[in-house]
Amino acid sequence: MAKPLEGLFILDLTRVLAGPFCTMLLCDMGATVVKVERPDGGDDSRSFSPMIGGESAYFMSINRGKKSITLNLKTAEGKTLLERLIEKADVLVENFKPGVMGRLGFPYERLKELNPSIIYTSSSGFGHSGPMSSRTAYDLIIQGLSGMMSITGPDKEHPTKAGSSIADIFCGTFACIGILAALHNRESSGEGQMVDVAMLDSMVAVLENAIARYSATGKAPEPIGNRHPSIAPFATFETLDGQINIAVGNDAIWQKFCRAIGREEICDHPKFSTNPERVKNLEELTDVVSVALRSRSSQQWLETFQKLDIPSGRLSSIADVFSDPQVIAREMLVDVPHNGINVKMPGVPIKFSATPAGIAGPAPVLGEHNREIFLGLLGLSQSEFEGLREKGVI
Repeated sequence: MAKPLEGLFILDLTRVLAGPFCTMLLCDMGATVVKVERPDGGDDSRSFSPMIGGESAYFMSINRGKKSITLNLKTAEGKTLLERLIEKADVLVENFKPGVMGRLGFPYERLKELNPSIIYTSSSGFGHSGPMSSRTAYDLIIQGLSGMMSITGPDKEHPTKAGSSIADIFCGTFACIGILAALHNRESSGEGQMVDVAMLDSMVAVLENAIARYSATGKAPEPIGNRHPSIAPFATFETLDGQINIAVGNDAIWQKFCRAIGREEICDHPKFSTNPERVKNLEELTDVVSVALRSRSSQQWLETFQKLDIPSGRLSSIADVFSDPQVIAREMLVDVPHNGINVKMPGVPIKFSATPAGIAGPAPVLGEHNREIFLGLLGLSQSEFEGLREKGVI
């Protein structure tokens, strides 16, 4: 069956994470993604450890299924070839600092002249407007500036970044959503547009209840570990032999939870009978619940809670995720053959009933598709191709 984005041609000038994550999503959904890389080494992430068979596992994981060509955009011949590719593309994606495309000779105005229907998508640290637009950004910097670190961690003395590069990943995800929306608009208008997505904007967009709480109270939220600021009990608790997560999301679950832990007498206690009261008396509640939970093992509690449909779960390591039956059943860990080696990668989280998405293949080696694109798509002659290679243009 066809994938949902088959027939779309994505010109990918991105590198490292935010941009490549966006184009990976598009590729998994069936778009043809042609990744344009520097002839002298390509995407920086090709050198990131750990290595599998001499190639970066990091690069493999977010560039799977793409086609790689090399092109020196500082040469006149390279710019000409890029112009011809732009004329054929549905979407161009880059994650340079604002201004770089202009200095290369390809501001949005020039792109529109070459291809009025192109969707030009730029992912950057701070976006194409505002006083910080020209600054360089990395995930750690953005997590700090956005306020995300100020609400993450065990306490206010230890602000903590998320374990995954969520500023890059959310930026790439929002860029993908923007592209799909712009393509939908093009269906009726026939015109392309620019999609401008910033890492900082993306992080502010996902602050959810932290923004709401400050707006309502004027008090800046602080890190509270694994507890929830508005729901209780909703946290990590110690058991006889470890720790588990428990989320008592409403008063009906609270009633079941009290019976499960053998503390029926606190179900309707004035301090605990409703969620607002439980939050107000959180320390006392935590003491009562913690004493009860330390009486049995994690597995015993989880089996009890599962029977009563009380949301709970163990704290899995990444190794545990690799053997999790739910993860396996949903095909969220996939073996991708790469030069005779099976490389385990995250699967596609979006499940389509009629046009299933999926990993198209392994990540390309540098310039692997030069002949296919330059000789096939653009129609260069063999002598032209060899001449460009001798000059270092490709």
